[in-house]
Amino acid sequence: MPYDHLWATWRSDYVRGVTDTRVPAAGPGGEGAPEVDVPGRSLFERILAEAGDGSGDADREAGIVVRGERCFVLLNRFPYTSGHLMVLPNRAESDLEGLDAAEYAELWELVRSAVAAQRRGLGCEAVNVGLNLGLAAGGSQSDHLHVHCVPRWVGDANFMSVTADTRVLPVSLDEAWSRLRSVWEPAPGGGTVRS
Repeated sequence: MPYDHLWATWRSDYVRGVTDTRVPAAGPGGEGAPEVDVPGRSLFERILAEAGDGSGDADREAGIVVRGERCFVLLNRFPYTSGHLMVLPNRAESDLEGLDAAEYAELWELVRSAVAAQRRGLGCEAVNVGLNLGLAAGGSQSDHLHVHCVPRWVGDANFMSVTADTRVLPVSLDEAWSRLRSVWEPAPGGGTVRS
């Protein structure tokens, strides 16, 4: 029996969207302002810089759930499901082989911790973990690798995404941030994670 195909052609607009998020020219931020719009910075580097050292509510506003020494965990502002996280190195690197050993180890420790926090904090039944390396892989931010951790529940995919071009997200970004942050545990093996 041949497979039926359900086409989601709206995804092609997303995939063909802006692929280079690096800032083309520096803009003066004024005395003492963080250097956010520095030439060559990726979108994710700008988010991290804008949050500064994470004091106050800066991390919450930026969606940064946890900071490690070399990597950080960020809520996706355009999630596939509630609590969709991205784990990424602090510096823009497009390929896994471009990470040094310490960045690579911390990246995957944070992925493991992210999945555990999603299960505890959101009660998800499963998690999709993956990354798109290179422009042809379909990621919209191919200049800065990031590992997607997408919580899943039975029945979370429905007709709304396909027929109405709408995602139904039962948990707000702010609530997801609070729930994940409240259950986050230090990395296994004694790794330190700044929260």
